[in-house]
This record gives sequence, structure tokens and C-alpha cells, in this order.
Amino acid sequence: MDKFFKLRHHGTNVRTEFIAGLTTFVTMAYIIFVNPNTLHNAGMDKGAVFVATIIAAVAGTLVMGLIANVPYAQAPGMGLNAFFAFTVASPFALGFSWQQALGMVFICGLINVLITVTKIRKMIIRAIPESLQYAISGGIGLFIAYIGIKEAHFLDFTAEEAKLAVPIGKGGVFTDVIPAIASFADPVSVLAIIGLLITVVLMLLRVKGSILIGIILTTIIGIPMGVTKVPEVSTLLSFDIPDVSPTFMKLDIAGLFTDTSKLFLVLTTILAFSLTDTFDTIGTFLGTGRKTGIFDLKDEESLQKGKGFSSKLDRALFADATATSIGAVFGTSNTTTYVESAAGIGAGGKTGLTSVFTAALFILCLIFAPVAGMVPAAATAPALIVVGIMMMESIAKVKWDDFEDAASAFFTAAIMPFTYSISNGVAAGFIFYVVTKLVRGKFREVHPIMYIVTSLFILKFVVDALKLFQ
Repeated sequence: MDKFFKLRHHGTNVRTEFIAGLTTFVTMAYIIFVNPNTLHNAGMDKGAVFVATIIAAVAGTLVMGLIANVPYAQAPGMGLNAFFAFTVASPFALGFSWQQALGMVFICGLINVLITVTKIRKMIIRAIPESLQYAISGGIGLFIAYIGIKEAHFLDFTAEEAKLAVPIGKGGVFTDVIPAIASFADPVSVLAIIGLLITVVLMLLRVKGSILIGIILTTIIGIPMGVTKVPEVSTLLSFDIPDVSPTFMKLDIAGLFTDTSKLFLVLTTILAFSLTDTFDTIGTFLGTGRKTGIFDLKDEESLQKGKGFSSKLDRALFADATATSIGAVFGTSNTTTYVESAAGIGAGGKTGLTSVFTAALFILCLIFAPVAGMVPAAATAPALIVVGIMMMESIAKVKWDDFEDAASAFFTAAIMPFTYSISNGVAAGFIFYVVTKLVRGKFREVHPIMYIVTSLFILKFVVDALKLFQ
């Protein structure tokens, strides 16, 4: 074990790596409760998604530990699962089936593998300015928090009288829908506010596993309130692993390409999946690895200039890319590297053995599926809000005193929750960035890839507008 993971070379031992793996697991285990509830909104079976979530986490984390030998863990990503359920597979947004959405995720994984072993990945990283990368992350945080607020029943929505014969371009079924704070007469909203307070207090006290503990305590409190539905004791003690067949190998790739009128939409959605996944991972690696020494300057230079898998960072990116397609096969949204891995690194984790221990702990969770099924949306909604708060950190890195950066960053972050779509936010940010540079006469500062992608986004909006008049 010492020889394989080079423990002594990295100044660590098995005990330290185990503690680090346990720490990482505790800080990110909330995903096994949140992800099934999120993807259930797309019509997917919660039990099957629970199993798929664990399988994806185990597979990705083991690859990270055994191939890259770095202490990072993977699981279906927050933000990406929201994009999957509330934009791609939502009848009120893009309108794809969840099977087709899984097909997109699978293709996204293959694309990520391809761009990882070629120079395309490095070109994309260099093409998109840092301000937009930070804004995308922050915008996803706002989007996740908004979903959590809705799931928690913190808002009431008042709509004007339905006007079904609305002229084209003058609005939808309702001309105006106004959100307002809820009255908190609903037990769901009361439980959710209790859960939010618990989680925030635990976070402020810097308790390890605050989000997971908050979900568990909120679920328990919800029992006497009638929000948490407790199954029969025999069911809880059965330790039966749910059937994964409702989602296993259900991805519909062929269905994505049967309607040629949707081809452009399919391609841009896959691009949005891939870009979000790529920059989420890059940000995690560089942000945490730079501080802890897991990745040094040589790794970053090798990423930009080297060939093949010449650094630990290259191998870690490859490990991250492979996990997404595996998760799609079993039935979950994009798998990504978790920033919570920084907790394990902070506890002393320095090698892939930390990841192996984390993966082993995820495997043990399979026997607790009946307990996971008890968790209500009111218990996971506070977790979504808190994760959204943490993702907003990147917004501070935008140069808000420079209007060139501020305009595109604002529209990127604001349009995501306002339109309930991550891809719309990315599109708005790209368009305003390019327009800003052209007006300022700095067109040479814009990478050709940005021009190409922005043109495609504009074409999409034009085509969507023209469809209204057909």
C-alpha cells in the first residue's frame, strides 16, 4: 500500500488517510439524499437514483484515487443535477425526456474524455475569461438557492387571471406572476425554516458534516410534524438495496436526433453541460490544489503546455471525465469533483488512499436506502440553499468596479435564476462579453471560440423567436 500510493513520499500514513477519507465523506454525503429528490422532479425513480448516485460516486472516486493518486472525491454535482431536472428534462423549459437528458449526459462524458486527452480542453480553458467562469459558478449558486427556496415553500406566487388568447410575443398564460414571502402556515415551510436555521448554525460553528447533520436532524423533527413519512419497521430493517433497473441503461441517445428541428438545441445543451462540468472541475482542482500543494505550479504549467498525461492534474481531469458517462449509464446527472474534498485534504489527506476510503464509505450507504427514502424535500431544501451560498464565493472575484467585466458577469449570474435556466445565463454572459469587447474596440482580446459559441447562442434565440410566428 505504501509503495502503490507513495505514502511516505508524501509524508502521510494509512491512519491519516482514513481520517481524511472519512472527513470528505461526511462533508459530501448529503448528495445521496439531495440528488434523488432533485432528479425525482424530472420523473425519475428515487430509489434507482439513490443507487445510481452511490455507484457514480464510488466509480469516480476510485478512479481518482487509483489512477490519479490524489485525495479528491466525486459524485453527481449540485447545479448540474438542477440543470438536468429543472431545465433540460422539465416540460416547462427545454422539454426533453429524462431518458434523453441521460443520453446528453453520457455524450457529455465522452466529450470530456476527448477534450481531456487532446489540446481542445486547454483551448477552451484559455478561451473563456476568468470573470465569466466566476460568474457561471456564482449564477449556479443563485439558481440552486432559488430552487431550494421554492422546494422549502418559502414563497407564494400570485398570478393575474389567466389569459389564454395572448397575442404572440405579449406574454404567456399569465401576464404577471409575483413572488411573495410565504405565511408559514404550511408545515413544510415551517420544517424547512427549522432545518435552515440548524444547518446555518452548524456551518457557523464549523461542525464537520454540517449539511448532512442538518438533513438528518430536520428529517427527524419532521416525524411528529407529519412531514416525514416513516415506513414500517420491517422495511427500515430490511436493508434491501433498491432496484436500479428503472434508470439503468435507459438513456435515449437515438431519440435526441430523430427531430432535426431540435438538433441545434441538443448540441447547445450538451455544450452547456460540458462547459459547466469542465469549469466546475477546473475551479475545484486549481482552487484547492493550489492552496494545499496537491497540485503545484509545475502541474499547472504542464496542463497548459505539456502533452499527454504529463502531470497529476492531467490524470485527475481524466478521472473526472470518465465518471460522468458511468453515472449516466446507471441513471444520474453529471458526476464531478467535489469541492468538499478540501475538508479531507485539510484533515491531512495527500494521496489517492483518501479517495479509496471515501469510496468504501459510500458503498456502505447502499444498505441504508430505506432510511434515505424517508428524507422529505423540506429537509433537503435547506441543503440546496446553503450550497448555493457557498457557491456564491466566486462572485467576489469578479472585478465589479470594471464595467467591462461587471456587465457580462451580472447577466450571466442573474439570468440563470430569473429564467430558470443555466444555459440561458451562459448565453447572456457570452453575448454581453463579446458585445462589450467589440464596442470598446478590443475585438482581438476575444478568443475565436467565444465568437463561434456566441454566434450559435444568438442563432438559437433568433430561431426560437421565429418559431412563435409559424
